[in-house]
Amino acid sequence: MKTITPKEVEERLRAGESLHIIDVREPEEVAAGKIPGAVNIPLGLIEFRMHELDKNEEYILVCRSGGRSGRAAEVLDSYGYQVINMTGGMLAWEGPVE
Repeated sequence: MKTITPKEVEERLRAGESLHIIDVREPEEVAAGKIPGAVNIPLGLIEFRMHELDKNEEYILVCRSGGRSGRAAEVLDSYGYQVINMTGGMLAWEGPVE
């Protein structure tokens, strides 16, 4: 499984890169703050909503600590999606939140 650190994600965003970030936490967790531009698709809904994703795009998956996003990455990878798990999750995120 490919991984990326929160600092690398923050640097890429600051450089103006357009990233596709999926936050797999529950809506009430996301309400406390998420990475700007991230789309919320809770882990339990990933398989039902993956048709919304483009297999030609790369997605960075985020959760609270990296565990749920890792599971989501395994699921999406098994269906042929290009995914990267953000290690440490939002607990390790030091960048801006919305």
